[in-house]
Amino acid sequence: MVVFTYDKTLEGLLTSIFYAYEWKTFPEKLIAEGEPKPMFPSEHYHIVTDPSKSARVWKGLTAKRPKNVCNMLMHVWLSEEKGRDELLFRYICKVFDSRELIVMNFTDPDILDAKQTAKRVSREARYLIQFIRFQKAADGTFFAPVEPRYNVLPLILYYFKDRFADQKWLIYDTKRSYGYYYDLNEITEITLTDEDFLEGGKLDEKMLAEDEKMFQTMWKFYFKALTIKERINRKVQRQNMPRRFWHYLTEMQE
Repeated sequence: MVVFTYDKTLEGLLTSIFYAYEWKTFPEKLIAEGEPKPMFPSEHYHIVTDPSKSARVWKGLTAKRPKNVCNMLMHVWLSEEKGRDELLFRYICKVFDSRELIVMNFTDPDILDAKQTAKRVSREARYLIQFIRFQKAADGTFFAPVEPRYNVLPLILYYFKDRFADQKWLIYDTKRSYGYYYDLNEITEITLTDEDFLEGGKLDEKMLAEDEKMFQTMWKFYFKALTIKERINRKVQRQNMPRRFWHYLTEMQE
């Protein structure tokens, strides 16, 4: 068994692909640095991430295949699913080795798996766009805590930059402890050192703007007033608005 050890970053994965072709040695297993190695590997290589080499692989991939294929592969990476790096490694190698457009060859299990994974991630990104609820903080920043199933924040940023270009906002992934802050000019990735101010999917009341509590109450009344009790269908509601998002929805909180 040929094993590559790398830093579990996308750049590290692309660097691994570069060296695989350079050495004409292709791994059967990709593992993280410090992770236990399989017993009795025939060959073991430690890959040091090289941005220039990863950029060459990505450039070659974008030149060889349409942009939507590269977007799909990025979705697969953001899925964080187990084995996604080995799936991407095999997929990208097949792209480089084939003269044909293989992206529609769904008889290939790797092509089908990548397509289905990207579809799940894309659906999660759409859910997040629909169900994010901002809370106005005392300093005027609009804050939205989220906990998506996949790491989809990078996929939705520019929607919110266009949609809310005239206000400062912060979208924070509480599951992965990082977020993005927009200051009316650019978007910056941030990590909060203290998350104790979050309670029950909401900002601590002492951190809210003076009128935020009133607006939340008005929104709840509006939501309730539009509801036709005789037509409530919880099953359909959960299908269109999965319950895992309710924790952060103002209108679904008592």
